[in-house]
Amino acid sequence: MKKIFFFIFILISSDALSFEKTTNFTFEKFKNAQMNGKTIVINAWNENCMTCKKQSKIFSNALIDFKDVEFLFYEQNKYKEFAKALNIKFWTTIVVYKGKDEIARKIGLVNKEDIYNIIKQGI
Repeated sequence: MKKIFFFIFILISSDALSFEKTTNFTFEKFKNAQMNGKTIVINAWNENCMTCKKQSKIFSNALIDFKDVEFLFYEQNKYKEFAKALNIKFWTTIVVYKGKDEIARKIGLVNKEDIYNIIKQGI
């Protein structure tokens, strides 16, 4: 019985430690970051996607570890105009820009090292 309670506690705790992913992407933020030559990381996600949830936990750390990077997130199903404009067809897509140049694009990454490596490509 103690093992069950411990397992439930771990599940609840791990979700509580991840940040709440919301849509913060706007074309204005994106264009301003491009004009300023910033490294931009865009992540398309879906509310019920388990891979997206794994990515969210990694991005919560990346926000701290990469303070000079502009992170922009949007929910793929709700903001189809963003997906179309950015040519993003799948949830879990991560796109990295350096200014106006697209540097990298990957789908489905869930390993912290892999996600951090794609971010570093834009720095």
